[in-house]
Amino acid sequence: MTQEIETKDTKERPEPLEPLAQPHYNPYLWPGAMQDDDAAEEGATTTAGEPKPEGEAVAEEEAVVEALRTVYDPEIPVNIFDLGLIYENKINQENGDVAILMTLTAPSCPVAGILPGQVAEKVASVPGTGEVAVTITWDPPWNQTKMSEDAKLALGLF
Repeated sequence: MTQEIETKDTKERPEPLEPLAQPHYNPYLWPGAMQDDDAAEEGATTTAGEPKPEGEAVAEEEAVVEALRTVYDPEIPVNIFDLGLIYENKINQENGDVAILMTLTAPSCPVAGILPGQVAEKVASVPGTGEVAVTITWDPPWNQTKMSEDAKLALGLF
């Protein structure tokens, strides 16, 4: 018994696809983030949140730090604040906007595209914050001396 297999003429090629009119969004990244290989470039900024309603108290620095302590690098069982990845966080006392300057453990960090967005979203959820801007920097480069004593203890570096 012989079975016939239908073949398609390979000379016929479909027309190339038109470029997308809208940017492509990856649902696995933070809301509104474009899938972009340049996400970890020096100076890349991610924003989240909305202007703070008038009359609402401005977020306290301790509350922002606690929010930062809820974000973890998935490869390291220590939060990013204790790892020393947060270089600076400034709260505008007039409108509650927060500016965060942070780094990553390495430029090739696999979560470079999503970690700044997670930071922005967590801080934006703190009552009294306005817009949150997270900027990546590589200067100075991160090293283990930037870690808190708790982080070093948790990772067995003492």
